Amino acid sequence: MSTEKDKLSIPKFTTCLWFNEEGREAAEFYTQLFSDAKVSQVVDNPGGLPSGKKDQELSIAFSLCGQSFLALNGGPHYKINPSISFIINCKSEEEVDHFWDGLTPGGKIMMPLDKYPFSKKYGWVADRFGISWQVMFSKEFPQKIMPSLIFTGDLCGRAEEALNFYVSLFPGSHTGGIMRREENQPPDKKGTVMFEDFNLSGYWFTAMDSAHDHGFQFNPAISFIVNCKTQEEIDYYWNHFTDEGRESQCGWLEDKFGVSWQIIPSGLQELLKNPERAKRVFPELMKMKKLDIDVLEKA
Repeated sequence: MSTEKDKLSIPKFTTCLWFNEEGREAAEFYTQLFSDAKVSQVVDNPGGLPSGKKDQELSIAFSLCGQSFLALNGGPHYKINPSISFIINCKSEEEVDHFWDGLTPGGKIMMPLDKYPFSKKYGWVADRFGISWQVMFSKEFPQKIMPSLIFTGDLCGRAEEALNFYVSLFPGSHTGGIMRREENQPPDKKGTVMFEDFNLSGYWFTAMDSAHDHGFQFNPAISFIVNCKTQEEIDYYWNHFTDEGRESQCGWLEDKFGVSWQIIPSGLQELLKNPERAKRVFPELMKMKKLDIDVLEKA
């Protein structure tokens, strides 16, 4: 018996990074550091938006190692923090050094480059733009860059619940391996997640619990864009994510764990590519919470 989930196409994920106004600088920096990388599309801000500046670049689409990213010049409203970081899986120690040497200037070292029980060469750094990277010698994972979610504060202990929820929503998804704390390691409790990886429609993520007083939680500064082919797919993801979550504007939402997602039609960037067309589309976009493909295309 088929379910609503069985009728879905495999979505394409894009990671959205919120900047004040340095999005282009960041995109160019990352595309120079990573292989198989390029800037693919730039959309200018037409003005009249609640964030960003008129006549400034609004968004810069780019790819790193074949993975899609979007730099958004949204203004000072949100600030990136380490609640979502990015693991870089390196196949050699020399590659670890390449990324470490590239990311540390002007940044903040969170865990020094060293040998650890889980990797013979690993370091954690927030680069000069505030984005956190876990640079790791590892031959195990097929995906070069893996978003890593840390469940802190009152969310600590809910990492496994969250990833099971995500896996239940997306077609072709599954959990991977899990490492639990085998005993109390104050303030962390026995049984909480030290590390678990999970695959959403072919895209790998990781998650962990941490009871330490980090002083940060999820916010919209890093969000995951789900590109949908039909209005039915938009409705499906929107309804499931906003159940116990929170609706926002222009296809943005926060799920019940506080993680931000953008549920958008896969053709939205194409609609915004032409400046004159974008001026017609943006006013309609600003009126919406959940996006309506027909209305946007008619605009």
